[in-house]
Amino acid sequence: MDSTALTILKPHVRDLGGFSVRRILPAQAARTVGPFILFDHMGPAPLAAGGMDVRPHPHIGLATVTYLFAGEIMHRDSLGTVQKIVPGDINWMTAGSGIVHSERTPDDRRDSAMEMHGLQTWVALPLAEEECAPAFVHYPSASLPVAMLDGVQVRVLAGQMCGLISPVKTSSPTLYAAAEFSHDTLLEIPADYEERAVYLASGELEIDGQTLQAGQMAVLPRAQVVTLRSAAGAHVMILGGAKIDGERHIWWNFVSSSRERIEAAKAAWREGAFAPVPGETDFIPLPEHS
Repeated sequence: MDSTALTILKPHVRDLGGFSVRRILPAQAARTVGPFILFDHMGPAPLAAGGMDVRPHPHIGLATVTYLFAGEIMHRDSLGTVQKIVPGDINWMTAGSGIVHSERTPDDRRDSAMEMHGLQTWVALPLAEEECAPAFVHYPSASLPVAMLDGVQVRVLAGQMCGLISPVKTSSPTLYAAAEFSHDTLLEIPADYEERAVYLASGELEIDGQTLQAGQMAVLPRAQVVTLRSAAGAHVMILGGAKIDGERHIWWNFVSSSRERIEAAKAAWREGAFAPVPGETDFIPLPEHS
């Protein structure tokens, strides 16, 4: 593979039990980008009155990161957390040794339809922290740094970029940013992180003159500054960080460096050994296949 060329990743549709997402990571050409081991794009799509109910389900060995462009989600987990997620917030749930959570439409929004549009990403935890205590931290939109740079609005969700430093605490060097391009604008992406990628959520974008289609991700060459340019406007996500410290296995909602650990998590969920979400009795059964 040419180390100076872009690697283009195309999405594939995954059914998550009642709604579908476009999954970019993991891909055959790039299993991970920095610590990011899963990248799903949901919507934009109308959500009918009645809302959505993603029943309680478990995670280990990762952190889930939810970022919405539109819509609302009520997060509940086995730590007792109850947190409404709205556009622009960052919600960082560290599963570590094990956590259970549900994602539902807030009760006060169920009577009417609304648009749902957002990103769900998973960040693999470093080997030393795979079995850390679970945690949930909510960062409201107003706490995240934002700046207008020559017609491009940049909001840094995690890590640092363009002089902006996010307050979000991560377990390893991590970059996650949202950039909104207006007409005929450009933005340079520095080579500050070992691995980087650009995802075009909507609009038109060129990377050093090469066109990226909406819904595609471009893994950037290492140690090389690249220029993003949009003639008609675009909504772009920038992600990356330090290369992950070893192979990770994924089965359903479980991530681990150990296949045996995943088998143990499967058995624990099957036997009801995970702590429940307070006040919720329904759950997603262990699937037969990942």
